[in-house]
Amino acid sequence: METRVIPGKKVDLADWPTDGRDAFASKEAGQEALAASIERMAELQYKLYATNARSLLIVLQGMDASGKDSLIRHVMTGLNPQGIGVSSFKTPTAEELDHDFLWRYHRSTPRRGSIALFNRSHYEDVLITRVHPELVVNAHPPGVARVGDLDEAFWKQRLKSIVAFERQLVDGGTVICKFYLHLSKSEQRQRFLERIDEAEKNWKFSTSDVEERAYWDEYKHAYEKAIEATSTEAAPWHIVPADRKWATRAMVAKVVVDALEALDLQIPPLSPEAIERLESARRSLGPE
Repeated sequence: METRVIPGKKVDLADWPTDGRDAFASKEAGQEALAASIERMAELQYKLYATNARSLLIVLQGMDASGKDSLIRHVMTGLNPQGIGVSSFKTPTAEELDHDFLWRYHRSTPRRGSIALFNRSHYEDVLITRVHPELVVNAHPPGVARVGDLDEAFWKQRLKSIVAFERQLVDGGTVICKFYLHLSKSEQRQRFLERIDEAEKNWKFSTSDVEERAYWDEYKHAYEKAIEATSTEAAPWHIVPADRKWATRAMVAKVVVDALEALDLQIPPLSPEAIERLESARRSLGPE
């Protein structure tokens, strides 16, 4: 099943499936594919760290209850935690509001040899802010004094800034994998009901999630605009079906593995001097 969004192509989320079962012969096959990807990902992470030349940024976006948190737990479970950082961006602080909207995200991008994962990301500033434009007004960007000042040109400029930001990261050696977890409205309803009905999931429930559900169409429009404008050859979007979590996890893991494989990572060879130091160390250890 193709998930990559072709750069320049118009995006209508209604054209993309939300159920990924057809990508695998069975649920068991999907789980086996995930296990194989996790194993290979761990090997590639080791090489990524050893080369210390490239880095990986994984961006996760999706409607509430699309499975971002559980995906992180299941897909990243085999990685060395010392080489991966997870950032979840909440309401901006006063300090963050005093900088340009991308400042707080840049600080969390991955160092060479490491992996960073954004659980929600810089795209929130063209998603939730587009649905609730008063949030932009509260940040006092230049030329914006009221909601009426936020015309289409404003959003296009923000999207261009995001493309430039990602281009800068790629030019610096960062591979970017962006995923929109495509959840159906009916499956979201079912997951919200589970959070209400099952005691062990009560802590997950938030009335604000149900309130935001009323803006489903507005969020859909915002996502379509954002994905369409920012899926580039350097940093393409992947629209991944999210109604079946096991399929979502397997598909995301495969895309990440493929991106790392494309780097052709190799353990760096040692110089003659380094080899001599190893031999010297071996001699000094000697027999016991």
